[in-house]
Amino acid sequence: MDLMANDVETINAELNRIAADVRSSFGHMNSDQINWRPSPDNWSVGQCLDHLIKSNEGFYGEFDKLAAGTRKNSFWEKFSPLSSFAGSFLVKSLKADAKRVKTIPSMTPPSDIDAGIVEKFIRHQDELAAKINAIAGADWEKTIVTSPFFGLMTYKLEHGLQAVVEHEKRHVRQAKRVLETDGFPRQLSE
Repeated sequence: MDLMANDVETINAELNRIAADVRSSFGHMNSDQINWRPSPDNWSVGQCLDHLIKSNEGFYGEFDKLAAGTRKNSFWEKFSPLSSFAGSFLVKSLKADAKRVKTIPSMTPPSDIDAGIVEKFIRHQDELAAKINAIAGADWEKTIVTSPFFGLMTYKLEHGLQAVVEHEKRHVRQAKRVLETDGFPRQLSE
């Protein structure tokens, strides 16, 4: 996904596509299927979706400040020499399903996820789109944000938004691989 300056329409279209894909791929699943894991080291469909919600919500504070017009770049954000590189690298690594990265503890989902996670994720997509609509007037090229997960990593807001979308696509692909794994409970239990 390539963005033009402040391309809210492209991002919202991507978020809508992802939500529709999640609904059609996982919306029919019961609790056993949502929580089935290929191995103890792999996440379930539900864990992938829960992780995405938590990860996206990590940006909400910055989005709210931007929408209110109260956010200013910090000293580090103004002068970090790697912001452009870090953002581009992050987006490329997410698109390529680069090697598996260990998730920080606060973003690690619980092992038992409510079967309503699919609808919760879809509602979350609407909330996320509203937050992005609210920051349409910010300068996405000049606004530098700090990763809510890695305090020294800074990137342009434009790259941060691309990363949100690519991160979602990556974990939806991961969740779909769960369905293709031998042993996945295909039969819906009563």
